[in-house]
Parts: sequence; C-alpha cells; structure tokens
Amino acid sequence: QVQLVESGGGLVQPGGSLRLSCEVSGRTFSSWTMGWFRQAPGKERTFLAAIFRNGASILSDSVKGRFTISRDNAKNTVYLQMNSLKPEDTANYYCAAETSGIPTTRGSRYDYWGQGTQVTVSS
Repeated sequence: QVQLVESGGGLVQPGGSLRLSCEVSGRTFSSWTMGWFRQAPGKERTFLAAIFRNGASILSDSVKGRFTISRDNAKNTVYLQMNSLKPEDTANYYCAAETSGIPTTRGSRYDYWGQGTQVTVSS
C-alpha cells in the first residue's frame, strides 16, 4: 500500500523559508513522478512543482525562482524548498505520486496523495 506523509509546514514570516518533506512508501519510488500542489481556503488546488524519474523538474510560474523541488530516492523522499515566502503562499500543501512515471503537472493524473501540511506566511 502506498502512503505519502508530508512534514515541515508551519508558521513563517514573509521573506522566510521552509522545507517541506514527503516520505513515500513504495518499492519503485524512483520511477515515479512526484508532485507538489497547494490549496488555499475557498480556492482550487493548484500545481506547484513536479520532479520526474530522470531527475528533471518543472515549476509553475508562480513559484519559479523561489521554490525548488528535489528527491532522494535512497530515502523515498521528495522535498519542496520554499524561499522568499509571501502571504499569498499560505495554503495547505500536498505531495502526490504518479506511479506510471509519466511526466505530468495535471493533478488528475496523480494516483496517490498525502494528507497535506499547512503553511502559513504571516507577520
């Protein structure tokens, strides 16, 4: 059974940084596409970043230059490093796994989701 567990969220001041982690159970993690999404209250879930099995990654324009996605296949973990955080980054952040290895930014293509971790950016 595949499980995704996010951690690292919390309260941070504008301009600060956080690193989110997502630990994944699954023998073939290294071959999966892993993504990060977020959802603010009253808003739709939006794509942030994805990293593919070959190590290539893609970021949404809204976070490009501020966020970085990475993965450690030995630890079955994907990370989202978030710098220069803004109040509008406040949301619940989710990691997701696409187990066919297809590079995609579409949430509907992801097979498994974590429970989410809250990020609040406020002074």
